[in-house]
Amino acid sequence: MIIFNTTFHVEDDICDEYIRFMRDSYIVRAVNSGFLHEPRFARVHAQHEESGTSYSLQFRVKNVDTLNHWYATEGEAIQKELTARFGNKALGFVTILEEIDLK
Repeated sequence: MIIFNTTFHVEDDICDEYIRFMRDSYIVRAVNSGFLHEPRFARVHAQHEESGTSYSLQFRVKNVDTLNHWYATEGEAIQKELTARFGNKALGFVTILEEIDLK
C-alpha cells in the first residue's frame, strides 16, 4: 500500500477558504474517483514558520501505477483548479510513501 502525501504551505489570508476548498471539493473529488482512499488532512505544527500555515493531505493508494493513473485522468485537473483558485498562496510538494509491515 502507498501513502500519497502532499504538504501545502498556505498564506494566512486564505487559510479558511483553502480548508473549505480542500474539504468540500478536492478531497471529495479525489475519493469519489475510487482510486484514493482513507483521506487524512492535518495541520503541520512547524516550529520555524514566520507566516502562513502548513497542511498535510494524505490518501492510501493501491500502488504507484494506480496513483499515476489517477493523476493523469483526474488529479491533474484538480491540481490545476487549486492553482487557478489560490495561485502561489497555496504551494505544495508531494511525497510518496510505501508502508512497511511491522509484523
